[in-house]
Amino acid sequence: MKKFVAAAALSALVAQPALAGGMAEPVMEPEVIAEESVGTGGGWVVPLILIALVAAVASASGSSDTPMTPEVPMPSLQ
Repeated sequence: MKKFVAAAALSALVAQPALAGGMAEPVMEPEVIAEESVGTGGGWVVPLILIALVAAVASASGSSDTPMTPEVPMPSLQ
């Protein structure tokens, strides 16, 4: 009988803290919403480089130091 009372008292002491608070509302972490940022540094760099390359190629291909004059045939003196 002593063992039964001791077991009952021990189980009451062990179970009491578990039931003391009852059911509490669950604590939920706030949801993190990542906003897509509009990059200002990468969207215009590549087109700007391409425009510079096209302008460099266009200026190098048609330029010369002497202006080109069309060749006009000289009239023959016969």
